[in-house]
Amino acid sequence: MRLQQTLLNALKFRTVFDFGGRDVAHWFPGHMAKGLKQMKASLKKVDCIIEIHDARIPFSGRNPLFQESLHIRPHLLVLNKTDLADPLSKQRTLTGLEKEGVKNVLFTNCLRQNDEGIKRIVPLMTEMVGNAPRFHREEDTDYCVMVIGVPNVGKSSLINALRRMYLKKGGASKVGGEPGITKAVLTKIQICERPRVYLLDTPGVLPPRIENVETGMKLALCGTILDHLVGEDIMADYLLFSLNRLQQFSYVEKYSLGDPSDDIQDVLRRIAVKLGKTKKVKALTGVGDVTVMVPNYSAAAYDFIRAFRKGELGQVLLD
Repeated sequence: MRLQQTLLNALKFRTVFDFGGRDVAHWFPGHMAKGLKQMKASLKKVDCIIEIHDARIPFSGRNPLFQESLHIRPHLLVLNKTDLADPLSKQRTLTGLEKEGVKNVLFTNCLRQNDEGIKRIVPLMTEMVGNAPRFHREEDTDYCVMVIGVPNVGKSSLINALRRMYLKKGGASKVGGEPGITKAVLTKIQICERPRVYLLDTPGVLPPRIENVETGMKLALCGTILDHLVGEDIMADYLLFSLNRLQQFSYVEKYSLGDPSDDIQDVLRRIAVKLGKTKKVKALTGVGDVTVMVPNYSAAAYDFIRAFRKGELGQVLLD
């Protein structure tokens, strides 16, 4: 009976999301423009480029500004945060990327000890460099690799994971849950002794303008754009739309909703009640102003989005 009701509800779900004429805010701070300029200047010292991206959005948000640089150096695409992405989507992702000309792809979880994807990065990178001309670096036995990507996809976490694996040392790059932690191209960071490999950490760089609103919304949900620039209300609504479209109903169990819903206000109200998220507001009555407690929709949206980012609403492929 419950399955029947869920299927009936699914028939009522939206098939198209109404962005209401909104546009994703531009977010191209000075450190991004400066970082991109430094990255281009550093290419002559680089043997290989490792582009790291979020496995939940393997196609959306890959910065086109990087593409002009990628074809002149061996290029490895690392799709990180695989613990948060749908594990059944890997082959479809690989097929789609191959159509775009991307052949060297690894899936990683930088937070997992002895991750198999992390183990394969250095061997694959050295093989790729060995099969490509190194121009003026032929006599140099060291390898220099540039790590690039949009904000908050795990570039610094990748560097730290490689250092732990090969050098048994702690972190050399700051990490954080908000975009924009790394502000500049750093000096070389050694991650391996045999062969001797150095990585250049770089700031996350978004396109100066995100033309497609839906792409921007996916980037925002994965934490690559600061939430307040987009608006947590519409982010929560787009997340609900995406989960229902994918028939990923883990949110129902997490928040004890009973049944899936396509009404974000109804969902946020019930989340707020479940979590005890309320706020005081003044209401005008016949006897004057009175203070009443109402559900805090903003706090509920905040919790809903962060539950998704932590994988508590299931493993999802947004693309």
